[in-house]
Amino acid sequence: MASRNFYFQMIMRVLLITLAALGSAYFFMVQWFWVGWAFFISIGSQTYFLISYINKTNRKIAYFFDAIRNEDFTLRFPEKVSIQSFKELNTSLNRVNQLIQDVQLQLQIRERYYQEILKKIDIGIMTIDKKGHILYSNPFLERLLNFRPLLHVKQLRQIDLKLFELIDNIGPFEQKYYQLVNEREKNQLFFKAVPINLEGKALLLVTVQDLNKELDEKETDSWVRLIRVLTHEIMNTITPITSISESLSKYFKIEEGELQWENLSEDQIKNTVKGLNVIRIQGEDLMDFVQSYRSFLDLPNPDKSLVNIKTLLERLKVLMRMENNSRKLEFKVLVAPEDLEFYIDEKQIAQVLINLSKNAIQSVEGQNDGELTIMAAINAQGRKYIEVKDNGPGIPADQMDEIFVPFFTTKNGGTGIGLSLSKQIMHLHGGNIRVHSVPFKETSFVLTF
Repeated sequence: MASRNFYFQMIMRVLLITLAALGSAYFFMVQWFWVGWAFFISIGSQTYFLISYINKTNRKIAYFFDAIRNEDFTLRFPEKVSIQSFKELNTSLNRVNQLIQDVQLQLQIRERYYQEILKKIDIGIMTIDKKGHILYSNPFLERLLNFRPLLHVKQLRQIDLKLFELIDNIGPFEQKYYQLVNEREKNQLFFKAVPINLEGKALLLVTVQDLNKELDEKETDSWVRLIRVLTHEIMNTITPITSISESLSKYFKIEEGELQWENLSEDQIKNTVKGLNVIRIQGEDLMDFVQSYRSFLDLPNPDKSLVNIKTLLERLKVLMRMENNSRKLEFKVLVAPEDLEFYIDEKQIAQVLINLSKNAIQSVEGQNDGELTIMAAINAQGRKYIEVKDNGPGIPADQMDEIFVPFFTTKNGGTGIGLSLSKQIMHLHGGNIRVHSVPFKETSFVLTF
């Protein structure tokens, strides 16, 4: 509406100037000079008013944008003016100013909200420009490094020279581990760098995670699960021993006291022998359990050498086919490139692959479309890996966190040590083992070296 009135005012003033110019020219031609001079003066006055009107409007708009640029939202234009076009223009500018002020307030609220989040999270965050200036660092990072304020990466020299070199040389998308040692404690730190662009300026966002807390929580959780499994297994073995011992002791007690051996019946003697045999068997089972625990703890360090992985997997394929009586299982071995070599302890890794393959074969037992695929390759990060994959019923979600716990098993007659031993072997090789399961579609164990 304001712009429409502005254009109307402009057109009217231009028309008046044009009519005055035509009138002045006409009356000079008919030699009515005093009338011609009057029209000529009118041209000058109309031109002055036009320029004044445009300048007044321009100044208002210029003031408005200067106020917006300086984030000054107190500027208000009077809306009670006699000229309708100015009134509508002032009203429109005030309305736009109020809208921008509301947006600015929302942005400030959102910025404070994000700042509070950055202050509360247990991850260190800092942004670094190309010259090494630290534009932002949250309180957790300053507490973690015991240094504030952090303004430049060179300040890290005062904390630890190697830490400074790590931050100074870290590149986009790089991940690095570092143990920070000071007079108070040792901290295992994990650094991750991500490039960002802010207002046309290239920055590096570095996150720092203290692994000690997470490792402590994981370690405690692991101990709790291990103790739970150990307690379960030991109780399962000892409970029958206690029950049978109590039953046997009743054979030799009467109201008058203990039963003499010459008064024992043949049935009592036979039942006593059977009970003692059960106690012996349960004791042997308990000894085997303890022995398996000892073998888990006494795993030797890997004797590594370069191994052609295709040869190892082909040998494994022959071995698994001999143990698998079902011809319904399709067994695939894929290696890329074919001459791929791993620096490993061949016997230990073979044991891991045998254990995983046996588990896979047992899981697809009875399926008409059972598949077992073992693939060795190099991933996108340049790390070598071996994947053992089957299409069996998979692993229930509630057991995913338990399968690597020593002595946890869902199989009858299983020891529950195979997967935990496999994980231990991978740790000794400096690698890891991960599992992913989608029931009746894909269950894969990935060994990454």
